[in-house]
Amino acid sequence: MSFFLVLALAGASPAGSSIENVQVATFDEAARELRPKLQTGSLLVSQGDCLAVRIYTQSPFTHVAAVVLRNGCPFVYDSANGIGVRCQTLENYLRTQSPDELHVFQPVRTIAGDRQKHFESWLDGQLGRPYAVSHHLSGERGNGVHCAEYIAEALGKCDVITVRNPAKVSPASLVKGITTHHVYSQIETVHVITPTAEPTPPSTWYGHAWQSTKTCTATCMSKFRRCVLCQ
Repeated sequence: MSFFLVLALAGASPAGSSIENVQVATFDEAARELRPKLQTGSLLVSQGDCLAVRIYTQSPFTHVAAVVLRNGCPFVYDSANGIGVRCQTLENYLRTQSPDELHVFQPVRTIAGDRQKHFESWLDGQLGRPYAVSHHLSGERGNGVHCAEYIAEALGKCDVITVRNPAKVSPASLVKGITTHHVYSQIETVHVITPTAEPTPPSTWYGHAWQSTKTCTATCMSKFRRCVLCQ
């Protein structure tokens, strides 16, 4: 996949190579862990189950979103399948996106002043735009926009990067570009590991069979939505 990114911050160097790994049990815990570490321009890269993205990009990264800090509160911008471009609080974003693993990337140089205005203006100006990914293959621009295209173009609008063809950018190629050129550095990985509650054992064989069937069906449908429908 061709992805062209030019370093816009001449002489910049990574903020640090140490990546913190944290395990949490709920998305509320994840939000509490992340909130004090985020700033305007932080990127949240999900590692999910969507087979289409994983197979085509040969990467576990399946989604990317950008953070804007307002009055100390992080708002997350992304373009989601079936929804389009949206802005949510961090807590709502984590619940709707439901990532198993979230990688946090921080800009090496703070996005502030006019750069911040251009960044936020682009993100806000695209709200409501439909989601589309088919043009990722051709590179042609259309009415819709996919997640990596949306975020890459926002970073381009504030001169953090230069991307020749945003439609061809994937979450994986975006991460590769911003880290290879030391525009961003990864600071943390948050693993959401939800403990499974043990159900009350049924008293009859029929009850046990019915409970097992429900559990198996629900698990299979959840996996199907995440892997095939990317939901």
